[in-house]
Amino acid sequence: MKKTFLSLTILCAGLYSCSPKIASLINPAEVERIERVLSADEMKGRALFSPELDKAAEFIAGEFQKSGLEFFGENDSYLQTFSMIQTSPKEISGTLDNEALNSSNVIVNTTATTLSAKSLTDYEVVRVAKDANFNQLATPAFRSKKNMLILIDPAHAASYARLSRNAGRAKFPTEYTQVFILTENLDPKAIDLSVINQVKEQKLQNVVGVIPGKSLKDEYVVFGAHYDHIGIGRPDANNDSIYNGANDDAAGTTAVMMLGKYFNQLKDNERTLIFVAFTAEESGGFGAIYFSEQLDPDQVMAMVNIEMIGTESKWGTNSAYITGYEKSSMGEILQKNLTGSKFHFEPDPYPKQNLFYRSDNRTLAALGVPAHTISTAKMDEMPNNEPNYHKPSDEIETLDIANMTEIIKAIALSSKTIISGKDTPTRVEKLE
Repeated sequence: MKKTFLSLTILCAGLYSCSPKIASLINPAEVERIERVLSADEMKGRALFSPELDKAAEFIAGEFQKSGLEFFGENDSYLQTFSMIQTSPKEISGTLDNEALNSSNVIVNTTATTLSAKSLTDYEVVRVAKDANFNQLATPAFRSKKNMLILIDPAHAASYARLSRNAGRAKFPTEYTQVFILTENLDPKAIDLSVINQVKEQKLQNVVGVIPGKSLKDEYVVFGAHYDHIGIGRPDANNDSIYNGANDDAAGTTAVMMLGKYFNQLKDNERTLIFVAFTAEESGGFGAIYFSEQLDPDQVMAMVNIEMIGTESKWGTNSAYITGYEKSSMGEILQKNLTGSKFHFEPDPYPKQNLFYRSDNRTLAALGVPAHTISTAKMDEMPNNEPNYHKPSDEIETLDIANMTEIIKAIALSSKTIISGKDTPTRVEKLE
């Protein structure tokens, strides 16, 4: 028994001694420094299209530069900029057979300035009858790359009303249009619809840094987290209206920045490492979607997405879970590399929450990449979940910085055989 204990002690010591710089590079003081900047009141919750979100991006880019990371692809900076279009209807008029169409019964999801719908044959028609499942039929149409006409029975009026918020959100430029009409006429013979929109183009930016690989430079390992949050909202009981997003997800973004600095000091990666702070996760994952389109997914060997690691997991300190653990071998590889340490990864204990497809790993995972999220967030049903989730109280004072530091170290050490090329996780089954 003494021999076994001695062996484990030596192994544990070896795990950390092989990376002598880790404590000097990833330590509570440095973690707190970065976290404090990102979650400060001055950042005003890092809302979409806000000057403060741009300020956060500039800060992250500056840290990438200090760490010596290179630019991604043909970029001439760390900022990966793309356009989003936001539309709002100025005028909606027309008929569906003899029924008048206007802003009270028509919602249009488009990025075009004008729309003229004169023929039903130009659209794929979806009928949402009184007893149909609205979420299965109508909601997915917003992500469709088709021209669609969705006819919705008035029995779904409450759900229909919520669609207008989705239509008003910013989206990628697209040639496709989805028209939602609230009507009892689910089998029309003719349509004559005219729409004039007010259109606004706005810019967003991911922040991306790279450490080129050596023998396997065309194989990529991605470390990512989102740096946006939800801005300023309804005041709480303390009259605090700034949703700081310290845990969600300044914590994950801090981890990505620390890992970039650490691995660039180590310089032992055979595969190319990409570090990305995503924008717009809270608004539809647009940053991750755009980023994934700049890569060949077959060249991405693994993605570690880091989301909300500032609080203890359900198992206490020195632990975290991996979403979609059973969907690839990545979790097993990460845990194997921590053998003998005090840290442990666990499978996602909240399968009902479908967390695997609710963060920025989703886009690459859908393309077959072993892309998983590491988190400690307690996502049980109320009242057992994170008490500060999407609240003004999500501030740095609620975080366990020491434990967060250990999680970042564990991610660094557990991924070593993946970045070296020794281990390659199995692929995730692609989504249709």
